[in-house]
Amino acid sequence: MTLTAESPTEQSSRMTPLASRPQLHSMITLHAAPHPEFDVILSPAALGFVGDLHRRFAGRRAELLEARRQEEARAFGFLPETEAVRLHPTWRIAPPAPGLEDRRCEITGPPTQAMTVNALNSGARVWMADFEDATSPTWVNLIDGQLNLYRAIRRSIDFTDERGRRYELHGQTATIMVRPRGLHMCEKHLRMDGQAIPGAFVDFGLFLFHNAHALLNSGRGPYFYLPKLQSHLEARLWNDVFTWAEQVLVLQPGTIRATCLLETFPAAFEMEEILYELREHSAGLNAGRWDYLFSYIKTFADDPAKVLPERGAVTMTVPLMQAYCQQLVRVCHARGAHAIGGMAAFVPDHSSAEITNEALAHTRADKRREADLGFDGSWVAHPALVQTCTDVFTEALGDLPNQINLQRDLPEITAADLVGEAVPGDITLRGVRNNIEVSLRYLTAWVGGRGAVTINHLMEDAATVEISRMQIWQWIRHGAQTAGGTTITAPLVTIMIAEEAERMLDAADPGERNRVSAASDILRHSCLEPEFPSFFTGYGYSYLTEGERSTRSTS
Repeated sequence: MTLTAESPTEQSSRMTPLASRPQLHSMITLHAAPHPEFDVILSPAALGFVGDLHRRFAGRRAELLEARRQEEARAFGFLPETEAVRLHPTWRIAPPAPGLEDRRCEITGPPTQAMTVNALNSGARVWMADFEDATSPTWVNLIDGQLNLYRAIRRSIDFTDERGRRYELHGQTATIMVRPRGLHMCEKHLRMDGQAIPGAFVDFGLFLFHNAHALLNSGRGPYFYLPKLQSHLEARLWNDVFTWAEQVLVLQPGTIRATCLLETFPAAFEMEEILYELREHSAGLNAGRWDYLFSYIKTFADDPAKVLPERGAVTMTVPLMQAYCQQLVRVCHARGAHAIGGMAAFVPDHSSAEITNEALAHTRADKRREADLGFDGSWVAHPALVQTCTDVFTEALGDLPNQINLQRDLPEITAADLVGEAVPGDITLRGVRNNIEVSLRYLTAWVGGRGAVTINHLMEDAATVEISRMQIWQWIRHGAQTAGGTTITAPLVTIMIAEEAERMLDAADPGERNRVSAASDILRHSCLEPEFPSFFTGYGYSYLTEGERSTRSTS
């Protein structure tokens, strides 16, 4: 199916003076079954905007992805070529944009219809609508998510649950921030000149084009979370994207704001540079825990001294994670930026007071640690945790909207502090099996189109699989031994994957059995290959697109 999409610069002379308008024509090929409700989102003008974005910036994106591959072997430290940025005492990012002054509690989740209403009504100050780790990137999920946001911004969304109870938006709702997919992902359903358009550009472009002016009219603005940046040059790319988009859509400079997730190890050495590149568009930094540890393992994949114990032992209080958080808070507050803490993934169980109380106690302790360190707010994954997180930060903030001006005497963090020493802790067979079990259960749901899944009273997303499978890969690579003396090998892990898959298959219906089989293949590929895949989603995406082709062929 081919759609001829006008570029927005061709569409309206008010966007750019006629004499300066480039004569662009965007031809986008849509490789997906038509869906009448999606026409609002996939309008020719919107696709033209995405097409222009791709035409202008896809080449730089490709160069930056290649630079990632080339830098994997470098020794890490603060960059000498950007020392002037770090030493300059006076530069600051822009003041907080409307709706982003107070971020003491932010809730995250995929932009499904129910989550959109519940998150906006949750009492959290901000909702991060997540097209990345919490969304399985099926075509329907992605465009339906855009449609839900479009309707929510225009206050025309509601839903009715299985009990017949209807939910509508409250008068006061959370500020929306959108997390597009990372730069590494492509959207194979939209192509230009035969080339798949980067998923980040699709998610960002469609949301911004449709909603920027509506958000401004409501007293907010178009705000984003940028995932998995690895360098200030990637931040520079995004800043140039924002500047171009503001010019095309006739937005005041600095209207677009973005918080960068600090979830890769290389980026830990470029925090100030990332803020600097995005100065007028910056909304601070966020501490992405599991992805940061996943990146840490990838970075030191061949170093036996960097083998980590099982996940439960790598807490936020181990020295390398403390250094990472201290550096983030220190840098943000020195530059007038929000420092946002990590996820509380606990899910209360309304049928169990014990589980609920434990979830609330864990959340309270985690958020108190962050507030005491100086974070300005933090994340939760479930509406039932919003009040706990809010209360903890209110105890620290009082009537203040944030702690940016309450400078703490944090230590100067060195490169050695971020690299860290060996992390103490054991590896157990139960820990290995838990990594496998959680990964298989999540991947089975992910192949079936669900990207946020409750497993063992925790809200899990793609980051859980990434660190779980990367730990297994690392343990195999270095012949790590369990506390009981068992060496972790590829044959052992292969057997354990088969055992856990068999347990799931015993209780599965025919459709579920196919998904378990796909999940097993993705996990084996992700943790048993001699050279690890950078992200499981690249390989797993083929299962999603193949499933969509099968659905189209049988419909």
